[in-house]
Amino acid sequence: MGKYYCLIAGLPNIALDDSKLTYSISEFRQELDGILTKADKKLIDLFFLKFDNKNLIAHVKQPDRDPDPRGHITYDEFNALYKALKEEEKPPKNDRIPPYFKDFFKLYLENEGKENKQEIPWEDRLATLYYAYAMKNPNKFVGDWFSLNLNINNMLTAITCRKHGLDKAGYIVGDNEVAQALRTSNARDFGLGDTVDYLPDLGRIAEETDLMAREKKVDLLKWEWLEEHTFFKPFDIESIFAYLLKLEMIERWVTLDKVTGEKTFREIVGAMKKGSRITLNEFKAKLKK
Repeated sequence: MGKYYCLIAGLPNIALDDSKLTYSISEFRQELDGILTKADKKLIDLFFLKFDNKNLIAHVKQPDRDPDPRGHITYDEFNALYKALKEEEKPPKNDRIPPYFKDFFKLYLENEGKENKQEIPWEDRLATLYYAYAMKNPNKFVGDWFSLNLNINNMLTAITCRKHGLDKAGYIVGDNEVAQALRTSNARDFGLGDTVDYLPDLGRIAEETDLMAREKKVDLLKWEWLEEHTFFKPFDIESIFAYLLKLEMIERWVTLDKVTGEKTFREIVGAMKKGSRITLNEFKAKLKK
């Protein structure tokens, strides 16, 4: 991994409450081209795989839909891999496609024709594979970041399920220690009080009735985590990765229509009270953005 003194020294200061974008995340990615080492570039690519996940699911549902340009894997590449696996041929060599996509397609083929019977949405299955892949990254900071996000999403989902009397076991994504505890424990702290130091903060955030404020508090918790975990790595790839993550948060808030956002969230929670599984999945999707 390299040291990026000039790059980081030249980056504008940013804050979560910024009302204008310094860079879009796509522009920042372009800024990094030709600067990062090959190994460090792979960490940035790992972040952007979330948009390839999104494109894959969208392509399955609407084959003619234009892909999100932030993803780099093309529909033709997805289709070539799927076709090879379906016909039990050797998949074409393609370093752009991570191994978890192959695992996803195999799982899909095993369940083809059983879509109405499978309980876990395909979005969640793909997310589980993505998180598992990312959390194994040899860069500890990056692996810990993905673990943090998985845990926050799962804990907020579990708290929401408990509040509305829904069975949380089917809504938890992943298989790490926190996910397993959330599925099985009925304790108030899910048995995680001694291992997850930010659980009390999440409990307070979950009580926030203004759902836009709640989302902002979640991002603030993540922002503070990034600050703490890059303090001693000011010119390393970890700080560049953190800057990208912060840009994503700002970009989301700058482009979010507050009125529309509040209306959508309240509709979701209102339907959740009626026990709607589909709506809970939509709610989880909002948390993952």
